Amino acid sequence: MMEKFNGTSQDYFILLGFSNWPHLEIALFVIILMFYLMTLTGNTFIIILSYLDSHLHTPMYFFLSNLSFLDLCYTTSSIPQLLVNLWGPEKTISYVGCMVQLYFVLALGGTECILLVVMSYDRYVAVCKPLHYTVLMHPRLCHLLAVASWACGFINSAVHSLFTFWVPLCGSRQVNHFFCEVPALLQLSCFDTHANELTIMVTSSIFVLVPLILIFTSYGAIARVVLRMQSTTGLQKVFGTCGAHLTVVSLFFIPIMCMYLQPSTENSQERGKFIALFYTVVTPSLNPLIYTLRNKDVRGAVKRLMG
Repeated sequence: MMEKFNGTSQDYFILLGFSNWPHLEIALFVIILMFYLMTLTGNTFIIILSYLDSHLHTPMYFFLSNLSFLDLCYTTSSIPQLLVNLWGPEKTISYVGCMVQLYFVLALGGTECILLVVMSYDRYVAVCKPLHYTVLMHPRLCHLLAVASWACGFINSAVHSLFTFWVPLCGSRQVNHFFCEVPALLQLSCFDTHANELTIMVTSSIFVLVPLILIFTSYGAIARVVLRMQSTTGLQKVFGTCGAHLTVVSLFFIPIMCMYLQPSTENSQERGKFIALFYTVVTPSLNPLIYTLRNKDVRGAVKRLMG
């Protein structure tokens, strides 16, 4: 198994995934498939509803549609391959397929970090500067913020992916994960990868800690305004929209921090697979439910759409 990769289309990797728990693979296949179908249905529903109903043509639902489309792409970049590997004996992925998967997983994950910050800023303006909301969050700015979020994620991913695949991979072809991920791929190198690991730590801090600080700053300002509110209806509306966003932020960032902001050990690698499973499978399927279950705007839009 010890051979140097040429980086050609004939090269391949073996995604070990959950091979250490073969008795769990069928159960995981069924559970993951159910969550994946929920993700496809829920997020597609939000995108279509936001497009068809004119009452939802607001900055909040514009960014929510972006998040839904992002979640669709994010899960599709890794879950179909995982389902194939869980169902059959073949657990291989081509070198090119691995490069493409790595690029899109990193790009979409980074984009979501930035987009959640933009969504928190939208809530800050809506609650703290309601009279200036339509002026500050005009359509052109919303489109620029969305494009900037996607651009940051994809540029960051391009740098990471290039650094990863420039490292000579001359170890085993077995990737100890269920998708192509930077730390797992670096373990296949027989060269010093400390510079790459430091880069991961620095960029992870930038894309995780900085967004979290900005989000908490926004919600700190929102909390001060909420505490001064007298209207019960206003409080309920603020808690409805802001509570949903904070829940989504927690479900996304907490697993990411557990994965990338701690030293790697053998136990953490195995635990990391289940943590990664949570934020790639469970979180995207819950986002539509969190935003729509108690949302009067969405319920009203559904009623109007149904005539």
